[in-house]
Amino acid sequence: MDRGLGPRSQRLTMAWPSSDRVVFPVGLLATLLVLVTVFYYPVGRVLLAAINPGGTPLAPIVEILADPFYLGVAHHVFADPMGVPAGVLTWLADGAPLSAVEFGLFGFTAYQAALSALASVALGLPGAYVLARFDFWGRQTLTSLTIVPFVLPSILVAVGFQAMFGRTGLFNDLLGVVGLGPIEVLYSLPAIVIAHAFYNAPLVTRFVTSAWEGIDAREIESARSMGATPIRAFRDVVLPQLRPALLSATLLAFVFSFMSFPIVLALGGLELQTVEVWLYAKVQSLDLEAAAALAVLESAISLAIMYIYLRYESGQIVSHTGGRSRSRRSLVAGWRTLSDPRRLAVLAYGCVAAVVFLGPILSLLIESVTGPEGAFTTAYYEFLLARQASTAVGTIAPLTAIRNSVLFALGTLATAVPMGVIVSLVATRSGRGSRLAETLLSAPIAVSGIVVGLGLLQTLVFGVEVLGHRLTVTGWIAVVAAHAVAAYPFVTRNVTPALAGIDDRLVETARSLGATRFRALLTVTLPLIVAPLVAGAAFAFAISIGEFDSTVLLAEGGASHTMPVALERYVGNRSIGPSLGPATAMGTVLLAVTAASFVVIDRVGGRYDG
Repeated sequence: MDRGLGPRSQRLTMAWPSSDRVVFPVGLLATLLVLVTVFYYPVGRVLLAAINPGGTPLAPIVEILADPFYLGVAHHVFADPMGVPAGVLTWLADGAPLSAVEFGLFGFTAYQAALSALASVALGLPGAYVLARFDFWGRQTLTSLTIVPFVLPSILVAVGFQAMFGRTGLFNDLLGVVGLGPIEVLYSLPAIVIAHAFYNAPLVTRFVTSAWEGIDAREIESARSMGATPIRAFRDVVLPQLRPALLSATLLAFVFSFMSFPIVLALGGLELQTVEVWLYAKVQSLDLEAAAALAVLESAISLAIMYIYLRYESGQIVSHTGGRSRSRRSLVAGWRTLSDPRRLAVLAYGCVAAVVFLGPILSLLIESVTGPEGAFTTAYYEFLLARQASTAVGTIAPLTAIRNSVLFALGTLATAVPMGVIVSLVATRSGRGSRLAETLLSAPIAVSGIVVGLGLLQTLVFGVEVLGHRLTVTGWIAVVAAHAVAAYPFVTRNVTPALAGIDDRLVETARSLGATRFRALLTVTLPLIVAPLVAGAAFAFAISIGEFDSTVLLAEGGASHTMPVALERYVGNRSIGPSLGPATAMGTVLLAVTAASFVVIDRVGGRYDG
């Protein structure tokens, strides 16, 4: 070992046990081959269509940048760069209010993403405080459940919000009981922001809870002993150590909200379009040059933010300390009085969180068994069975969609887990090259599923000339490939921190006893990362079950329709009636399959967890 390396570099070097001359190079080569075939090449073709279409460099991109519809007032920077200073001075001299400024499609997309990220922090941060500082019955279960909203299919969440906040939804039904009129919540910016917070607030909670629990209690005690008030100790000691986790979670929430598709499509209406929805509309209308240009700009923004996120995530792993954690106080018996302000604040937060997180799911379940007159009914589930037996053209058979979703998810699991582990091994190598490689290999998490689906359509689905033969990949293979590309970064995000934290002495001991590197991987490293590996596998399976963005483009043949695609068809098909009943019934089935698969993978993996 090079004695010039620091302890961190030594540990990471020794924690890479899989460079067994054959196993790791072959695995890395296979991973790169899959990525080049189903991600980099298809997405590259999309980007190339915007960069050099018909020999005119950057024409579609320049056209979008100079269009006020896309950039609003900022389009002057590209349409008339020399006139910008004078134009700004004129605007300031006229005293135009900020509200009169048009920010365009990209501006609105960033605006709603920023609001969604702030709402996610506002909703998730108090939850992190409760989980990190208080002890109560069911705390561990609640901590585990914080990840459930994130793995729910986004189209399912959109239907749940429609069932809750629609004109005939549960929320307005409850208002009617107390004599209040219906409130229009859907097809508004607040509905989109709250739905995004439903998704991303649990990420904030998990990130910040982990960081909060890792703060050394002795630092806080030292600050208090020197006369600092609790607020001052929080500001000077706790907040700086929470900042990296909080910023990382905020960046992720922004990226996911910026690239959100089904939620905005279902809850935004025609007046609240985002880049992702407009990109889908361009693909549907076969305006592929404009779609490619939008894809380039959107991907550039999201990749830049994802690079910042990876930098901060790396800092979190390095800065982790093994100090003494603060003891938790009882949530039930730890208050001076029943009217303690902190107790009331926690109770108020619990009520808000219950409405946001439980309301849409309960509304979905209730709506699926409630008839127009409010009576119990199974008519919507009977409708699904009737659609299964229908032979009409364009009919989506629910059982076929369920079967396809499960089979595609199994194929995704078999592909995404090995890919994710290989990328984690790359990420835990020391040096700048490994960080750059990790960023490039993690790029799919920051590229829209619509862009991936469009790229696959233009290349493998329509056909690619290879050595004089036209190679086409359609049906379930194309769908599984797109799902695996979307899912493997989540395996990496779970496995990398655990792999980086392995004590190098364990691997050294195994090697000194004669074990090969590959044997050390199987007998020492793998058992230590089973829990995060199983968590990553559950993520991959659930993401495949709920994947909608790329599937809606690739699953056009009927035989490869999945549950989310069927759900979207039931929501949009008014020929089956104005009720959300059939959609909520299909959504309930999708919810049951997602939850069951998540539990099964967790239980199976638990058998091998140390």
